[in-house]
Amino acid sequence: MLDAHDTSAGDTGDLPSGPVLYERRGPVAYVTLNRPRYRNAQNSAMTYALDAAFYRAAEDSEVKVVVLAGAGEHFSAGHDIGTPGRDAHLPFERRAGLWWDHTDKTGAESRFARESEVYLGMCRRWRELPKPVVASVQGACVAGGLMLAWICDLIVASEDAFFADPVVRMGIPGVEYFAHPWVMPPRIAKEFLFTGDRMSARRAYEVGMVNKVVERGELAGLTHELALRIAGMPRLGLALTKRAVNQAEDLQGLHTGMDSVFGLHHLAHAHNAETAADPLGGMDIASMKKAGA
Repeated sequence: MLDAHDTSAGDTGDLPSGPVLYERRGPVAYVTLNRPRYRNAQNSAMTYALDAAFYRAAEDSEVKVVVLAGAGEHFSAGHDIGTPGRDAHLPFERRAGLWWDHTDKTGAESRFARESEVYLGMCRRWRELPKPVVASVQGACVAGGLMLAWICDLIVASEDAFFADPVVRMGIPGVEYFAHPWVMPPRIAKEFLFTGDRMSARRAYEVGMVNKVVERGELAGLTHELALRIAGMPRLGLALTKRAVNQAEDLQGLHTGMDSVFGLHHLAHAHNAETAADPLGGMDIASMKKAGA
């Protein structure tokens, strides 16, 4: 699934097209979401290509740090809920868990199987990548885009970046990787979810969700400088330090909290399927944009 091109060995050819691009610049691997026409909306092809890219970075001994970025004007507008490339009905080789294939199932069983793999399972495994991952965020970082940013160890955002989880408009209590009360204070998390409003990069920095806010034109360069600075540390030291902090978060309830909220998430889907037009409460791309998402 992975469309990748490694330029670290002197090859200066163009990067190929594909849902995810891979490039190594010295000790830094760049993993780039590449559906800019659709604001990097995440279909399954992108998700599995992203998984393959992270595996590649983990296995490459020359890679010390990974940068996750988005091509075009936006980091990611979230899960694909309506582009021509939406592929939720297609089977993919499952790698994040042992749940069965969702495509020949119906109702809640199908949704739970797919989202256990593609959303919660994938994100949890990416969070455990034993190398630091730095998110480079510009423009929209919405819903599923938050999940990708939140699995990263550091977030560098441009001044024009904004963050939002508007899925309460669908009657759903936040995205599947429910890290909200750990990446920001609980009362801020409630405001963030209750209103569905956009949070500016500056506000995200103030509440501790973002490490740095920079001018748009400086985003790529300053992110690379930070990645190189981290890459100067011993590989094992970085891996153990990352694990130590992640374990502390888990002891604060992150892992079990996500499990409990994932159940609520699917209760909401099931309720919508019974009472509304579909499991998303009848919301689509147009209605979400109209609501300001």
